[in-house]
Amino acid sequence: MRRHRWAWPLLLVVVSGMTLAAGSWMDREARLRVSLVDRETVGAPLTAGGQAATGRVIDEVRWRFRLPPGSAVTVRLCHPEGCVPLSGQRGMTRALAGLAADDPLRFRFALKAGQSPLTVEGLQVIVNYR
Repeated sequence: MRRHRWAWPLLLVVVSGMTLAAGSWMDREARLRVSLVDRETVGAPLTAGGQAATGRVIDEVRWRFRLPPGSAVTVRLCHPEGCVPLSGQRGMTRALAGLAADDPLRFRFALKAGQSPLTVEGLQVIVNYR
């Protein structure tokens, strides 16, 4: 059986292409007005926007948003299959790992008792998928 010198490099290219299947997508919402106490205000769906996340699963999600100083809110980031409470205005979570990376994510905010209506700005998610 004759061996070709090009066979191994071709195999390496194919295998390395498989390892490059991971990726990420980012989406944002400029602002969201929150005016209800103990009732969630739901943000717009944040999506991959046609990027290559179809058939992929979430590895981790990074988020950020800006609240006015002294704001008292509860915040969740939700996927159609579940939500995760957020502990701050920026961070990272693996709580949604394994869920479909091409499904939309939504921020959900609720004012705590005594909090005046407010505007959340600079809402952003970065979804790393595999």
